[in-house]
Amino acid sequence: MKHGKHSVRVKLMLLTFAAIFGTVALCIALNETFLVRYYETSKQKTLGEVYTQISSLVSEDAGRNTEEEKSGAEEKEGTNEEVSEELRLKLDRICSKYNITTVILSDILSDSYKPHISYFFGPGGKNNQEEFVVRELFGDYFLPGYGDKLKGKQLEVETETYSIFSLYDVRMESKYIELVGSLEQGEMILMRSNVESMQESMRVANKFLIYAGLASAIVISVIMLFVGRRFTKPILRLATISKEMSELNFDVKYEGKGKDEIGELGKSMNVLSEKLEKTISELKSANNELQGDIERKTQAEQVRKEFLSNVTHELKTPIALIQGYAEGLKDNISESPEDREFYCDVIVDEASKMNELVKKLLTLNHLEYGTTPVEFARFNLTEVIGSVLGTTDILARQKEVTVRFVQTEPVYVWADEYMVEEVLTNYISNAFHHVAGANIIEVQMIPMGNRVRVAVFNTGTLIPEEDLDKIWIKFYKVDKARTREYGGSGIGLSIVKAIMEAHNQRFGVRNHTSGVEFWFELDRTTES
Repeated sequence: MKHGKHSVRVKLMLLTFAAIFGTVALCIALNETFLVRYYETSKQKTLGEVYTQISSLVSEDAGRNTEEEKSGAEEKEGTNEEVSEELRLKLDRICSKYNITTVILSDILSDSYKPHISYFFGPGGKNNQEEFVVRELFGDYFLPGYGDKLKGKQLEVETETYSIFSLYDVRMESKYIELVGSLEQGEMILMRSNVESMQESMRVANKFLIYAGLASAIVISVIMLFVGRRFTKPILRLATISKEMSELNFDVKYEGKGKDEIGELGKSMNVLSEKLEKTISELKSANNELQGDIERKTQAEQVRKEFLSNVTHELKTPIALIQGYAEGLKDNISESPEDREFYCDVIVDEASKMNELVKKLLTLNHLEYGTTPVEFARFNLTEVIGSVLGTTDILARQKEVTVRFVQTEPVYVWADEYMVEEVLTNYISNAFHHVAGANIIEVQMIPMGNRVRVAVFNTGTLIPEEDLDKIWIKFYKVDKARTREYGGSGIGLSIVKAIMEAHNQRFGVRNHTSGVEFWFELDRTTES
């Protein structure tokens, strides 16, 4: 099976690749759109929290200084310096941790605009001059003419003790978040945090996301390509099985032992294959039976038509003769007693033939539709054969036919004696009508285990091979001209067929070199 662009593995790899890059692109878009704003908001909150911590530390330091003033002057000088250094260290730690520059000012209303810087904290330390600090960081508040270098100053947060602004410094070309407020001791506190560092960090992070996303996509896609094979292999096997099933080949089975969804699907495919095979087999059997029924129905319809045609043909001649001779008698065409007697004999003879034909048709109809029950009884078959042959002695002498039947010992069978006699009569009568050549008719009883076969042979013309299976059909005549000579109706062998099928016994006909043999079999008994 081909693995092209429609392969599940390829689609899974491409989908994974697209999902990773989509995620990276979404993260970059979110960074560009919301991260700076989120950072500014977070920084404003951080400035407020740091202000609270510084205010608390400065208040604690001022409290300690007040207590020390009550002590001796010598003691104050040493202790105050230690406390100041300790405070600076704590504030440096806080400002470095949050990347905030902080200045605490006192005497801010001095006319010289050179306020005393009580504390200066933040990244970079406290090595700058006071005026430089004021000019470079907070000149907007203390030096004239500096305000034109600040743009976009916007109030973000305002409380009772401080205000937070966002602004852009044109001189520094940077954006800042700035807190201006007062402490409990009257000092003014100025706090500033650069936002540009966050933007630079964002740009670095975005580049990292792109590189990391590309590397992850390649690695994961390759992994998915190999891992996907494990999942697609059983799917391909199931596709092959379904294709074989579509071609009615149900021998292929899914042999996977997995307990996941694919394994369950494979088991379901196996069950479906078995059920389809069974169902199709049943459908074929039903279709075969239906086809047989249709053929039998067609054949029955054909037989019915032939039956009506044959019955009409068989009855037409005697009816016409009877009608003609009856009209002759009525019109006194011949006045001699001999002619009238001949007319009457013809009418009687033709009526007798019609009566015999109707009786045979009724007998055959009862046999075929099972309305005549088979009454099984034990009887001597040798005696029945002898009786039937005895009725043909006169006919045998007239036609100079030699009849052979040498069996004298009794052979007992189980069957309907009347029906068996009917079969024998039809076989022997048929033999007399067709005997020729050496003019020999021979009847034999051949033991065959728990059965006995009765065979009636006559010398004469053989039956064409293509007609051997058709002679049992009603009104079928191999030689119609010869059949008309002796008045045959073509029903006798049909009656034989119906009787033997009612007994569930075998029967048949076969050609010999010098003649034809008709036979049938019966169950024999071991009792004498």
